[in-house]
Formats: sequence, structure tokens, C-alpha cells
Amino acid sequence: MFVDNVKIYLKAGDGGRGCVSFHREKYISHGGPDGGDGGKGADIILTVDNGVNTLLSYRYRHKFVADNGEDGKNSKCHGKNAKNLILPVPPGTVVKDAKTGLVIHDMSDGEDFVICKGGKGGWGNVHYATPTRQIPRFAKNGMKGEEAEVIFELKMIADVGLVGFPNVGKSSILSIISTAKPKIANYHFTTLAPNLGVVKTGEGRGFVAADIPGLIEGASEGAGLGLEFLRHVDRCRLILHVVDISHADGRDPLDDIKKINYELKKYSPELASRPQIVVANKFDALPEDDDLTEFEKYVSDNGWQLIYSSAATGEGIDKVVKAASDMLATLPPVKVYEREYVKESVKIPDEHDITIKNVDGVYEVEGEWLYNLMGSVNFDDRESLMYFERVLRNAGVIDKLTEFGVKDGDTVSIYGFEFDFIL
Repeated sequence: MFVDNVKIYLKAGDGGRGCVSFHREKYISHGGPDGGDGGKGADIILTVDNGVNTLLSYRYRHKFVADNGEDGKNSKCHGKNAKNLILPVPPGTVVKDAKTGLVIHDMSDGEDFVICKGGKGGWGNVHYATPTRQIPRFAKNGMKGEEAEVIFELKMIADVGLVGFPNVGKSSILSIISTAKPKIANYHFTTLAPNLGVVKTGEGRGFVAADIPGLIEGASEGAGLGLEFLRHVDRCRLILHVVDISHADGRDPLDDIKKINYELKKYSPELASRPQIVVANKFDALPEDDDLTEFEKYVSDNGWQLIYSSAATGEGIDKVVKAASDMLATLPPVKVYEREYVKESVKIPDEHDITIKNVDGVYEVEGEWLYNLMGSVNFDDRESLMYFERVLRNAGVIDKLTEFGVKDGDTVSIYGFEFDFIL
């Protein structure tokens, strides 16, 4: 099954918590704090797998959550860093933000890409020891890992795209000029998925050709299979426009060229402007009295090269390969999609942004920096509680609660920790 577009949710691992611990050893008093740091959460990394050409492995699984870092331990032992989650994708996969549709990264460069970074581990209490605070009973919470909802969209990497109406001989031509073995039969929509083939032109040179199925009138609006596979022509530097010159199905080759180019233009004007070579296939079955003057004039007026061929007899196929190879030598490299998506700027903790809402009489307070603060507070320790209260006052949380209408005696909840509000 060919799958070329999937939407998935990704969540990198959270950092492990720092440890609150004190050194204990026979004959040694006042051993001091020895809580270790938490381990780093796992990154989610995309890597290119040249052995696949479909996103089938993501068809039934749409959620990937990486492991969290291990919590710190006593004796200053660092928590274990989580193993990164590696997700293989086929060459040519474009990663887009699911909400905006903007490009995050194009995997056609073949390099690994970190799509979500894991959170850093929290500090153990050994970091908080000072001459005046020799027994810190608190540590720091690990940072949250990044999360994202993205779309994987496969845009095949091919130099040449064979386009045209069904049953005009695209698959037959591809099977002759390359090692590809597409399904070939004398009926429409024989090809249900794009086929790639490597065309060798000698002296170690060559190019990649793709047979794009399903283009018919209305393809850009979803008719046939066109809208589903037009994206695979996006990267092609050259278009081989295959037409049935023999009128075998009662079709007019001139009309076919106009209709296919109209669909390409509706899908992408930039795509329709790519260089084309018109391959008039099934030339061996052309009636002798057929007048091709108007057809040849239209091709010439558009500046396209015209080659008559027959996939059945092999006539003209070598000319097609040579013409494509010569033209590719003068064209720019395969298109690479530049990054469009920019993450929203993360506000620094000093701004102390919070949200307050009244839920059944309980005032719930949330904020990214508050979440991290809660992980560093030991609510069983008086000194740590005093520190917590000072931070709330200095950060303006108490003032904001008052402005929101919270009064003495009301219940306030911060990530599960409830207390009575006292101004």
C-alpha cells in the first residue's frame, strides 16, 4: 500500500527530577547534601531510510512519546539519560506544522533532524548548598520535553516526471528506460502509485524518473488520482509529457496536452512553467493520413521539444533519454523546500506569566515557570516553603490573585498544591 501523507503527534521525553539526599556514613556526621541531577529526556530524531518509499509504517500509529530521563539518585549519582527515539522516513519527506501547514524541514538533504528536543534534567540538592544554607531539602524538577503535531508529506525526489492521461504508455516507457518494473496493462488507472526508476546514461551518469499516475481532467480538484499524486511532480526538474498520438481511445493529443497543462497550472503555476519534452507515444499505430501540422505547431509555439516514440517497438526511446539527459545538464538541482515555520518565541521566566481560573470555587493558577518551580520545592520543609512564598510575592502572583478577586480564606491551587489565600 502506498501512503504519502500522515498526521502524527510527537512528544519528547521530560527531564528527570533532581534528588534530595544527604550523605550518611559511619563516623561521619554532617555529611552534607549529595542528591544527584536528573537525566535528560529523549529527543525525537527523524532519519532518512533509503530502503523505503512510502509512509506506510505511520498509517496506523499516529502518536510517538519518547522516554523520560531517570530521576537523580543519592551519592551524587546522575540519573540515566533516556535513549533518543529514532523515526525513519523515506527520502523526500517534507515535515510540516499540522496547524499552519508551514514547512518545518525537508528531509531530502539526507541528514538527521531533531524534531523535538528532550527536557534537561533537574539539579539535585547538592547544587543548592551554601555557607548559610547547608542542608537544602529541595531539588529542581526536570524540564518538559518539546511536543508537536506535524504532517509527514512525501514528495518523491525525481529529476524527471512522466505525466499524461492514463493508458498513454508512461509505465511502458519507464520500464524500458530504467530498471523499474511497473504494472503494465491495456486499461486506465493500471498504475495506482508513483513508480521510480534510475535511468543510466553511461559513464556513471544518469537520472531518476518517476511515473506519475492518475492525471485526468479535473485532477487538481481531486478527480481521478491526480490530486493525491500531483505533489510528487513538485521536485521534478523536467517533465516528460506523454501523449497518445495514435488516437487509439478516440482522444485528441493536442487537447490532451492542453488539459494536462491546465491541471498542472491550477495545482501550481510554478510547476506548469517547468521545462517539458513532449513524447508522442504509440507512433507505430498512427494512421498514415493523419495530419499533425496543428499539433506540431502548438508544441513548437510553446518552445517544447517534440519526440515521436513507440514503447512497443522501442522507436525513439533512445532519443527521449538523450534529450532528457542533455536538458537536465543545464537545469538547476532538485528543489529543496526551505524552512517556513518559526516557533513562537518562548517567554523568559522573569516575565512570570500565569493564568488564573475559578473552578468550582477553587482558584487554579498555571504557568510554565510555576510548573518548574513546584518541582524544586519541598513542601514538608519550612525553609523551602518560605522560599516558595517569597517567589510568589516577588513574581507578582499574589498581586495578580488579588486583582482577579481572590479574597482571604479562598482556596488557591497550583498544580495540585492547595492552600488558603492570606494577603
